[in-house]
Amino acid sequence: MTADDLFAANREDLTRAQAPLPARMRPRDLAEVQGQSHLLGEGAAFRSMVEMGKLSSLILWGPPGSGKTTLARLISTSTGAHFEQLSATNAGVKDVREVLARAEQRLGEGRGRTVLFIDEIHRFNKAQQDALLPGVEDGIIILVGATTENPFFEVNGPLISRATVFRTEPLTPDEVAELIERAASDSMRGTGFPIDVAATEALAERVGGDARLALNTLEMASTIAQGRGEGSVSEAAVAEALQRRIIRYDRAGDRHYDVISAFIKSMRGSDPDAATYWLQMMVEAGEDPKFIARRMIVFASEDVGLADPTALAIAHHAFRSVEVVGLPEANYALTHAALYLSLAPKSNTVTGAMHAGIEIVTEGAPGEVPAHLRSGATQGEKEMGIGVGYIYPHDEELSVVKQQYLPDAHEGAILYRPKLSGAERAIAERLEKIDTILNKNR
Repeated sequence: MTADDLFAANREDLTRAQAPLPARMRPRDLAEVQGQSHLLGEGAAFRSMVEMGKLSSLILWGPPGSGKTTLARLISTSTGAHFEQLSATNAGVKDVREVLARAEQRLGEGRGRTVLFIDEIHRFNKAQQDALLPGVEDGIIILVGATTENPFFEVNGPLISRATVFRTEPLTPDEVAELIERAASDSMRGTGFPIDVAATEALAERVGGDARLALNTLEMASTIAQGRGEGSVSEAAVAEALQRRIIRYDRAGDRHYDVISAFIKSMRGSDPDAATYWLQMMVEAGEDPKFIARRMIVFASEDVGLADPTALAIAHHAFRSVEVVGLPEANYALTHAALYLSLAPKSNTVTGAMHAGIEIVTEGAPGEVPAHLRSGATQGEKEMGIGVGYIYPHDEELSVVKQQYLPDAHEGAILYRPKLSGAERAIAERLEKIDTILNKNR
């Protein structure tokens, strides 16, 4: 290490001592990293790459507070590379070129490689991303980009083709709790101020797997508790630091299942007020928003179905919003979807058709595909009657033609029975005309 690097390291240590708790508690090696076992477990590709020093450019994709910056720094320190950081929110092409010039000079002087960490790389425009390409291609820098967005959509093809994408996951409540306890007991880097077990559990459940938020909240709660002359951080101090009330909610227990059941039944009963109440209880209690959104996707088909074909798209968009935006902002999309699904006309005919189809398929021997519906790709098959006799529906009135579509054993079976609810009324009316042509008695 040169004198310049040594002074830089000393300055970083002094700065870190005055830094917020998340910066002070930032892991010094891979063993201190909380969570991300799929990246850091024995034999994992990411860990092997770092330990062997065989670095290549990569993209870290994951939610806030999941350790992307930490992993980028550890790549640098574990391999002795120089670390440079840019934020895509305020850096431009000029900044990128300056970093590349310094990295090339450092490499030419035998001072090692440079890890360039770009936070929120998805915010770089095409010109900025293109400016990185020469440095990545020539190995002048090891690019580590961090993004909360899907990099396959947000990062230029030429750049992402030269990088490996690794996904970081939110920490589990148990992992967050362990991090909180470690910070509370560390008098040098952490708060050195105890926290009650109940407060640890409440905080771990409320931060949605975001380690940074957990540590920032712990630091504020410790300040509040010490200012009041209390001997430890309590649930009340955590609630004040979070600026919201602690709601007791066990994500693995009965309360979890009872509340999601009440939410689904409120939407099914077309009560938007109750649905919103139970939704906000889950969000405020730290329930996984993806779990809520997945349940609404199921509900859209199971309980709304063809009465409002748009409902499934609305629910899917809510799930996508959770992925892209995250909480708290994604709460708008969740509430939007819950209100829409509550007020939508209801029909369970999709459920009925699905179960009727399962029942008929699983009863007895599987039905054979009628000869005229088979592919009949070769002349020999056609000579055997396979694929012969099929009538193209688009040549007929209403694009419907009477011919057998079900196996002989189930010809005439009725699996779908529409309701006269919402948009399904129009579907039922069209189906009545189709049934007349197909000679079906629904």
